[in-house]
Amino acid sequence: MRFDVITIFPEFFRGPLDHGVLSRAIASEIVSVVVHDLRSFAHDRHRTVDDRPFGGGEGMVLKPEPLVEAVESLGLAPKDAREQNRQRVVLLSAQGRPFNQALAQDLAALDRLIFICGRYEGVDDRVNQLVVDSEISIGDYILSGGELAAGVIIDSVARLLPGVLGNEDSSRYESFGGRAEQDVSVPHSTHDAGGLLDYPHYTRPAEFRGLQVPAVLSCGDHAQIRAWRRREALKKTLTNRPDLLEGAQLSKEDAKILEQLRHAKSGEIM
Repeated sequence: MRFDVITIFPEFFRGPLDHGVLSRAIASEIVSVVVHDLRSFAHDRHRTVDDRPFGGGEGMVLKPEPLVEAVESLGLAPKDAREQNRQRVVLLSAQGRPFNQALAQDLAALDRLIFICGRYEGVDDRVNQLVVDSEISIGDYILSGGELAAGVIIDSVARLLPGVLGNEDSSRYESFGGRAEQDVSVPHSTHDAGGLLDYPHYTRPAEFRGLQVPAVLSCGDHAQIRAWRRREALKKTLTNRPDLLEGAQLSKEDAKILEQLRHAKSGEIM
């Protein structure tokens, strides 16, 4: 999969691309990331990429000419044919669709993903109309630019690609993971995670500063371990992200556990 990033700060990506899972994916040629300097597509002597907004107001707006030229230089399919060519041009902005794991999985099915990193007060909307396929936001807060957002999405999407993670089950059974095929030979978390948060993890030593690893995790009974992990995943989701339960894939047993957890929680409050 190829990622292209259009930015006025190409140096920003030198660090994030040089470490961890993403650097190994690039080295093994599963992923390529190409960063393009937007100012290379500005043709005045000052390499100007922004200007004052029509209608007045504070701040500056990224100009349409360099951005459209930068996208067109990449040799993409026409805008109305990109879906069938597994390509997408994304504008990173606070006005975009919220990024989540489901969207990451959708993007991971593409062959090429192009990011336009917004800056200043925004981007001339004609860029949207001419070359952008979708807008994405990584959260309900404001960043100085889209570079951090691009890094977040590249990392999140790349790790879903076959061969990127050492153990591909890592992306199947973690928080927000989708439904996974059941395999009772190993003590996976839930098999039908359906978007719940992940269960708590423990490693050696078995005791640390008076805190013991839950005994069930050492019992060797995979059915008991799965049941414990499912309950803990439901508990953590109820505590930290109860909104996720509305769209989660829940069984009758899950509903019973949640009722018990809510009852215990209300008893604590009382």
